[in-house]
Amino acid sequence: MPEFKQIKLVLEDGTEFQGKSFGYEKSVAGEVVFYTAMTGYPESLTDPSYTGQILVSTYPMIGNYGVPKDLAEEGIFQFYESSKIHISGLIISDYSTEYSHWNAMKSLGDWLKENNVPGIFDIDTRALTKILREKGSMLGKIVIDEDIELSDPNTENLVAKVSTSEVKTYGDGDHRVVLVDCGVKYNIIRCLLKRNTTVVRVPWDYDFSQEEYDGIFLSNGPGDPAMCDATVTNIKKAIEQDKPIMGICLGNQLLARAAGAETYKLKYGHRSHNQPVLLKDTNRCFITSQNHGYAINSETLPADWETLFENVNDNTNEGIRHKTKPFFSTQFHPEASSGPVDTEYLFDEFIKNIEESKK
Repeated sequence: MPEFKQIKLVLEDGTEFQGKSFGYEKSVAGEVVFYTAMTGYPESLTDPSYTGQILVSTYPMIGNYGVPKDLAEEGIFQFYESSKIHISGLIISDYSTEYSHWNAMKSLGDWLKENNVPGIFDIDTRALTKILREKGSMLGKIVIDEDIELSDPNTENLVAKVSTSEVKTYGDGDHRVVLVDCGVKYNIIRCLLKRNTTVVRVPWDYDFSQEEYDGIFLSNGPGDPAMCDATVTNIKKAIEQDKPIMGICLGNQLLARAAGAETYKLKYGHRSHNQPVLLKDTNRCFITSQNHGYAINSETLPADWETLFENVNDNTNEGIRHKTKPFFSTQFHPEASSGPVDTEYLFDEFIKNIEESKK
C-alpha cells in the first residue's frame, strides 16, 4: 500500500476535514459542490460546467474502474466530454488504488496528476454533504503545502475560459446547425452528428447571424448566465427569426434571458444523475442527469413563453418553450451517457423542427 500525503479541506465557515492526497499536489480554492452519481466520473470530471468547482462524490468508492483510453475522432474524444479535466479538485471517501476495466488505461490518481488537479480521499463525505445540504454550496479550499485565500469562481466569466476560440465544423449532414459553445460537452456534438447534421461550433460571443444555418443549438456551460450578455444579445437576434432553437443547461438560462426572463442562483444546485423531471401538464416523468447552480425564475417568463419541464423535488424550472415558434430548451442533460438516456429523444424533436422549417 503506497503512502499518501496528509492534506486538508477547509470550508468558508471554518470547518476542516483531514484527508490524504491522491492527485496533483497543489493548494486550490473554489466552490465546493456535491454530485450523486455512482459511475461516470470520466464524464463528470471533463464536463466544462464544473469549471471552478471542487467536486464531492457522495458515492463512497471511486477509482475502481480507472480511466478509459483517450481516443479521438474529428478532434472529439470518444470517452471524455472535453479535452481535459475541468474541476478544480476532487473529494472522495474511499480511493481504489487497484482499477479493473477492459477499457482502462490509467488510474484516476495518475489522470488527476497529468491534469494538475488535486484529489483528497479518506474524507467523511456523508458529513460534508450534510453540511452542503443544510448551508448550500460553499466556498472552500484544498490545502496541501501552503495556505491560500478563498475565491468565488462565479465572479468570473467562466464561459469565456472554456469556450472554443475559433469556428470549427464537424460532419457533412443535410441540416446545418450552429452550436454556440459556452462549454459544450462532446456528447452534444455526437448526438447532433448522428442525426444528419453539419455542426458549426462557434465561440460564446460570436455573432452567428452572419452564418447560414437551419437551426441554433445553445450549449451547457459553467457559472452565472448574467456574465454572458454578448451571447444573449446574439440569441435575441435569432429569436426574431423562425429558425429552430434548442438549448441545454446554461443554454436554457441564456434562452430565457434573451426572451426577457430572470435567472437566480440556487442554494446548492442540482448535480446528480437521478433528478425527477415532469413534462408540464402531463403525468410523464423522466429521471434526468443534471449539473447546474442557477435556474430560471418561471414567473418572469413573458406571455408568449411557457414552462416545458419542472423539477418534481423542488418545483424549479427544468425547461421552457415558445408557444408558437420552434424554440425550446432544457435545464437537464438529455445527452448525458453516464446516467439515464431516456430524454435523448429531444434531439429528435429539434431535428423535426428543422425539417418542418425547411419545407
